Amino acid sequence: MTRLIKGQQNKEVLIEREPIDLESFKAMIRQMGLKVTKQRVSILEAMSEGRAHITAQELFEKISKKYPEIGFATVYRFLKNMTEHSLVTEVRMGGFPARYELTPNQHHDHLNCTRCGKIVEFENESIEELQEAVAKKFKFSLTGHVLELYGICDLCNQKGE
Repeated sequence: MTRLIKGQQNKEVLIEREPIDLESFKAMIRQMGLKVTKQRVSILEAMSEGRAHITAQELFEKISKKYPEIGFATVYRFLKNMTEHSLVTEVRMGGFPARYELTPNQHHDHLNCTRCGKIVEFENESIEELQEAVAKKFKFSLTGHVLELYGICDLCNQKGE
């Protein structure tokens, strides 16, 4: 579960993920027009526990311990299907494998460490207001956006990597 730091000046908030229950997982699968199976539920459960951003390979390794009959292609296809239905969001960062997260109810942006791949989620009201102002200036009606900031995290800076 990720907690965001609240800053007074920047109105910055870290996202706290809410737990998802079994019935919600089943509803997500049905929403995609698929049959609810233990394997599909297990994939969703694995995505909701531990690390918020997981690669397809990491997810496959988690699932295959419980369901060794599931192949990587099955996990990957299900991830892609969930992405197409906006139930999962794909986070891409140059040089690193794509990471996937269950699409949260609350919009957020990402800070990405280009050395270790760490991802920090945040929401900043000032940034959101600025984006709206830019869109208005150029006569755009925003329908959505993705903000990915890249840099080096504190731990990597301390290591001098």
